[in-house]
Amino acid sequence: MTTPTTFWRLAGVSYVQYVTKASSAVRAALKEPAKSKAMTQEAFSYNRASWTGGVQGAKTPVNNLKSVVGK
Repeated sequence: MTTPTTFWRLAGVSYVQYVTKASSAVRAALKEPAKSKAMTQEAFSYNRASWTGGVQGAKTPVNNLKSVVGK
């Protein structure tokens, strides 16, 4: 008997990658004016903060995720 798994895992993508691709496809399929409203929700940004001794440090915007991997 095989262990059941989800189709996105069988496709070799993470859940976040699957959701990102699915939401982009839905936004692309919409008609105006719903499409332009949904496209504004697609943009987002990340902030990074270091914690020391239980206190959060200053937040800095992250422009490139590869630049903070492993820090």
